[in-house]
Amino acid sequence: MVFEVIAPIFLLLALGYLSVKMNLLNKEQVGTIGGFVIKIALPALFFQSLASKNLHQIWYPGYFFVYTSVTFLLFGFAYWLMRTHFSNKMSHAAVLSLGAGMSNTGLIGTAVLSLLVGQNAMTYTSLVVIIESVLLVPTVLILMQLGTQQKANFAEIIKSTSLTLLTNPLFAGVMLGIIFAIFQIRLPHQINDVLLMLGQTASPLALFAIGGGIVGMSLKYVNAQSCYLVFSSNIIMPLLMYLGLRYFTDVSQEMLYAGTIIAALPMPTIFAMLGQSIGLNEKTLTPLLMSTILGFVVSGILISMWWS
Repeated sequence: MVFEVIAPIFLLLALGYLSVKMNLLNKEQVGTIGGFVIKIALPALFFQSLASKNLHQIWYPGYFFVYTSVTFLLFGFAYWLMRTHFSNKMSHAAVLSLGAGMSNTGLIGTAVLSLLVGQNAMTYTSLVVIIESVLLVPTVLILMQLGTQQKANFAEIIKSTSLTLLTNPLFAGVMLGIIFAIFQIRLPHQINDVLLMLGQTASPLALFAIGGGIVGMSLKYVNAQSCYLVFSSNIIMPLLMYLGLRYFTDVSQEMLYAGTIIAALPMPTIFAMLGQSIGLNEKTLTPLLMSTILGFVVSGILISMWWS
């Protein structure tokens, strides 16, 4: 079982990496593949999967609140550390702290958990996507704008952040799927089949794109700041998630393991994207690369322990 899950993951990552390294594709083309996954395939996958379920099959408050608590505990502590100990300004601290408490749930989490638990993966990852897209990322965007605008208009910041959220296809796919589940709206089978076919491309293409995206990354800023962010994201987060889900909820063993593995996964690509937008560049790319390596190692160990 372990080999059947881990081998395809690393083979797809390697295939993406070699495709760019051997100039079969360039990084822009791989980026387009990643854009297709994020904006079309994954939203279709979440929408189709959630819309086919009942509300009680997708809403687990204990899981949701533990994951939210751990996420914001790590984000808040990292923000304080980035500001006080590492002397980053507000906008930089906000982005850097994102890496300390957020995993690549949409791309890697969906791909890995789909191989492990099938359709149940959508339930576990969709709840985390809500936490990240509705709560965490907007918090980061608001802090970024407050830190970069001398006379910040808070109402305008909330408006622009809300607009960014509402136009996010992944968020829209999750929320529409949940609405359909709540009101028991069933998709026509033709639409359901199309969404299913699109969704089935998400996992392999996501891993392929991540592998290709690694090409060219370097470790120029291996320092205490980067090491803390990676340690928080790939060691502390899964540890706290496991303890929280085990001792403060009555979730199933599968959900306990799934939540812990999601927490152990590498940092999200949006971490580097936001970093580049405000001039952090290598200061986010370095921890992202470190986290990609360590995240796959830690999650591989957990899979070996729990699915052997």
